[in-house]
Amino acid sequence: MRLTECGQNHERFKMKGYIGIDLGGTAIKYGLVSESGEILKKYKVVTPAGSKYTDTVSAIASAVQELSSEHGVLVCGMGIGAPGVADGEKGLVLTSGNLGWENKPLARDLSEKLGIPVTLMNDANAAAFGEYACGAGKEYRSVVLLTLGTGVGSGIVLNGKLFEGNEGAGAELGHEVIRAGGEKCACGRRGCLEQYVSATALIRQTKHAMEKDKESSMWLLCGGDINKANGKTAFDGKRAGDKAAIKVVRNYIRYLAEGLANIANTFRPEAILIGGGISAEGANLTEPLQERVNKLMLGHGRYAPVKILAASLGNDAGLVGAAMLAKEKV
Repeated sequence: MRLTECGQNHERFKMKGYIGIDLGGTAIKYGLVSESGEILKKYKVVTPAGSKYTDTVSAIASAVQELSSEHGVLVCGMGIGAPGVADGEKGLVLTSGNLGWENKPLARDLSEKLGIPVTLMNDANAAAFGEYACGAGKEYRSVVLLTLGTGVGSGIVLNGKLFEGNEGAGAELGHEVIRAGGEKCACGRRGCLEQYVSATALIRQTKHAMEKDKESSMWLLCGGDINKANGKTAFDGKRAGDKAAIKVVRNYIRYLAEGLANIANTFRPEAILIGGGISAEGANLTEPLQERVNKLMLGHGRYAPVKILAASLGNDAGLVGAAMLAKEKV
């Protein structure tokens, strides 16, 4: 079944809307989003086992068809954020390690099945556009999002336009080097930002500090089990006045500020947004970061200031951003 085209006049529809898809290796999050960016309904389904391309396309199409029949909303288009390198201009997923895909015409195949325009983008870019359009960056024209998770995801919006780079392969800010000859990165280089500021890196740094200081209160916070250390452990320890935790957080902020200063000097956005679970620290993270970035970046914050803010949309950023970019393209 193909959806009703937006240009057609159908009185039974109360409003126009867009479908947003956040495609992951284990789950597909999808939702119906209004023209103003409000999520009207959202769901999640399991990504087909083995991420077989044809099965995934069918699963997305079926989910969207069912969703679009609700709420009396005329679906005008769909945006989909996919992991890996996504060429938005050609509608191709060029490569995706999470899905095991190479050169898949995802936008074309879904558009043919559903009868609506489909816009494709990288999932981190979708999240960045979501924060820009409807989240913490909505007051600004130029923002950069850095998502601190298992790795470091990033997206760039400059003067209201998503920057994707050649064939959608740009905006990989987690792989800027902040320490030459440093930690080995999966990309093959050493000293990448990702190896120092991802949640994975923070946990590694926390465990190392715990191993060096058996009296650290972080052991108590972990119930005596170092494997229970997480991204909050060092921050919780710092709040408790633990010296080892204070040092971990200080070094972590120092590493992150180096990366943010590089981003500020390169793009000079109005705001850099921090996403991922660590962003829940709020001012405990952003205030010391702001102070240090102001000292490091060109001009030291005396002109063209760059605000450091926590992202606000959480796990909905990619879904909203995909829908809002689809709206812009349509």
